[in-house]
Amino acid sequence: MKIRPEEITEILKQEIKSYKEKVDTAEIGMVIEVGDGVARIYGLDNAMEGELLLFPNNIYGMVLNLEEDTVGACIFGDDSFIKEGNEVRRTKKVAQVDVGEALVGRLVNGIGQPIDGKGPIKAEKTEAVEKVAPGVVKRQPVKEPLQTGIKAIDSMIPIGRGQRELIIGDRQTGKTAIAIDTIINQKGKGIVCIYVAIGQKNSSVAMVVDTLNKHDAMDYSIIVNAPASDPAPLQYLAPYTGCAIGEYFRDKGKHALIIYDDLTKHANSYRELSLLLRRPPGREAYPGDIFYCHSKLLERACKYSEEYGGGSLTALPVIETQAGDVSTYIPTNVISITDGQIYLETDLFYKGVRPAINAGLSVSRVGGNAQIKAMKQVAASLRLDLAQYREMEAFTQFGTELDKATVQQLERGKRLVELLKQPQNKPMSTEDQIIVLYAGAHGFTDDVEVASVSRFEEELLVFMHENYSGILKEIESKQALSDELNTRISDCIAKFKGKFISR
Repeated sequence: MKIRPEEITEILKQEIKSYKEKVDTAEIGMVIEVGDGVARIYGLDNAMEGELLLFPNNIYGMVLNLEEDTVGACIFGDDSFIKEGNEVRRTKKVAQVDVGEALVGRLVNGIGQPIDGKGPIKAEKTEAVEKVAPGVVKRQPVKEPLQTGIKAIDSMIPIGRGQRELIIGDRQTGKTAIAIDTIINQKGKGIVCIYVAIGQKNSSVAMVVDTLNKHDAMDYSIIVNAPASDPAPLQYLAPYTGCAIGEYFRDKGKHALIIYDDLTKHANSYRELSLLLRRPPGREAYPGDIFYCHSKLLERACKYSEEYGGGSLTALPVIETQAGDVSTYIPTNVISITDGQIYLETDLFYKGVRPAINAGLSVSRVGGNAQIKAMKQVAASLRLDLAQYREMEAFTQFGTELDKATVQQLERGKRLVELLKQPQNKPMSTEDQIIVLYAGAHGFTDDVEVASVSRFEEELLVFMHENYSGILKEIESKQALSDELNTRISDCIAKFKGKFISR
């Protein structure tokens, strides 16, 4: 029995006609190119931007590009298991992450999966990783302090709940140290802290976890880790995952603090993805929407008005500069999105001034409204005194003769710099800071040897706690210094100073 050629042609025509019925290209696609964490997929006509896709071997991806015939997607996992011709299915869900109280004390990856070996997380609900930031009507002004426990910050660059304060500086200048000290200082204050590590070494993140465990800070912390060994898609998604986790607490009327360490590496991962997806490169090869990428993330930090629960999400993004240049693309972008910056200077760091905060270039645009009155009273002249000291110090290098007032200003400046130094992982309570800064601002340290200033500070606090703890409690409760309280503090410091000098 022979099959005639015209019959074969007819069969082929019928097969081609019914192809669309057999394979629904609106819901199912086919991988036509894969590598470096991204895939191009034919089909998926109905796919949404940001939608989760299911690849073979239970690997998930997310739609980033919507083109005429193809879809560009990033892959959250090992792309070596995905081959050309593999089937890809829509999930009809945007990228989501587990959120809830169960995450507190846990270490998760860039898509919220546990990586600490403590078993699965029984999450209360799932939330979309990308959301529209709350509108102006839902917000209230920043007016509640978020104490970092670092003298130089709480006095001169205060941070309020709901604020976005940038930590910026060269590598190895203590940016992460400030973030970790701030987390340690939230103990007992009802604030959930989320630390998002992007593109770091696993050993560095392990050290952070170890430090937090030593100070019992993991009891109220969540770590989201997307290390340098992870593919670019996981590093790109990690800050949005952390933000969605933080928003759960904010929306419940609670307070959360999120640290993005750091957004420079996040920008690099997004640049890598964009170039692989053949998006047109812009300045410094970054895609044109890199600003939007960071602004949509940081705008989600806010303080809700009382009718919406009064919760807050405070963001401390970290940016790494090169050779102290804050005028490059990514730093200027993030500076313009945030409400101020804490600038860490390499020269100060190497001189032993730690934290190496440059008081002249650092600013908090809204945190002053959240600063307690007592701190405002003692720190009012601090920034000015330090700025004048730095200026005078430059003049003294020329060897000119100085008048008595200038010499006095220089001597006080030297001692203020010493007073603002602080060891790592030792945040101070607000009342302790006020006592120390009061002593410096009112000239009690002017005749103390510069080398002895840190000992003076340490012994003064021990003296106050042992003999005048009532004054410290009064500062804590009243949060303001009356004339009568000022007199009592002066008398106490004078008594201590008499004993200190007589040794």
